This record gives sequence, C-alpha cells and structure tokens, in this order.
Amino acid sequence: MDWLNGEAFTAFGQHIKWSDMIGNVIGLLALALGWRRSIWTWPAQFLSGVILFAAFATSHLTGSAGKQVVVMAVAAWGYWQWTRGRQQAQDGSIGVRFATWRERGYLAGGAVVGTLAVGGLFTLYPSLSWDPWPDAYIFVGTLVAMVAQARGMVEFWFAWLLVDLVGVPLNFANGFAFSGFVYVIYGTLVLWGMRDWWLRSRRSGRPSLEGAPA
Repeated sequence: MDWLNGEAFTAFGQHIKWSDMIGNVIGLLALALGWRRSIWTWPAQFLSGVILFAAFATSHLTGSAGKQVVVMAVAAWGYWQWTRGRQQAQDGSIGVRFATWRERGYLAGGAVVGTLAVGGLFTLYPSLSWDPWPDAYIFVGTLVAMVAQARGMVEFWFAWLLVDLVGVPLNFANGFAFSGFVYVIYGTLVLWGMRDWWLRSRRSGRPSLEGAPA
C-alpha cells in the first residue's frame, strides 16, 4: 500500500499524493450523494475512510489512522440509520427535517466538549496530530456533521460550512493542497445541498418531527 503515499502529480508547486487525491475525491462524491439523499453516501464515506486509514497506517501516522476508524464507524451507523428510516418521507425517500432546539443544543455542546477533549489529547500527545487544535476542530466537526446527516437534520450542512471555514486555509497552509481544493468544492456543494434540504423540509410540512426516527 506504499503507493498510496506516492506522488500522483505536481501542480503549482504542490505535490499531490495518491491517498490525498483518491480519499478526498471519494469523500466529495459522498457529500454529493448526501445532497441527493442517496443511501450510497455512507458506503462512499466508509470507502474514503478505508483508503485514508491504509495510507496513514502505512506511513505510521497512528493518530490520523485512528481518526479514520472513528469516521468509518460513524459511516456504518449512518447507513443503519438511513436504512431503518427509509420510508419516513411520503415519497418513500429519506426524510429530512430541522433539528429541535434541544437537538441543536446537544450538537453544539458535543462539538465544544469534543473539540476540547480531542484537542487536549492531541496536545498531550503531539505525535497524534500535526496541528492539534484546528485538527481537533475539523475532526469533531466532521463527526457532528455526520451524526446530524444520519439523523436527517438540515443542520448537517451548517456543520460542514463551519468545518470548511477552518479546513480550507489549514490544508493549504500545511501542504495538503488537494485537500484544500476539495474543501473549496465542498463549500459549493454544501450551499446547494443546504438549499435543497431546506426546501424539502418545508415542503414536507413537518419541520420538527420531534421524537420521530430519521
């Protein structure tokens, strides 16, 4: 698997790795599938995690590889959630909704506590992360977004926007040019996806669906 960490090409003075390119392209596809509310968004996210895990593990980047294991676990849980709630919408597709204020509080609180915990861990063990606090923010923000997506919440798109705000400059600054470029595309897809889910949740006539499975 060493070829994953080999150089795919060079563009504008930036060295693009195969793992960086393939893993992020599949991740981009997963986000597009999420916009379309396709169940295949979760296998795509899982596959992206597998590729990045293999790349990081063979490079002895234990912390980065470990994070991909968590992402894969959440992707598997998200697939189960969407499979279980497939008939929620009237047309038989995946139903989407706005979170209740209590759920928003849980998401925001989890993001803050999770970032503090993960950032503290990365600070204590610098080998786990190349930039502890921004890395913790992106990692926890990604997990929060995936959890919200699994529950069919429109807020999932807002969480991705917040991740993008840090992810774009961070990746360019640390030499992950392809990741930075993909994050820019993520931002565009997020805006389109947010509009689609927002309008769909309003058309459903059930904006809160409190207590209903997603």
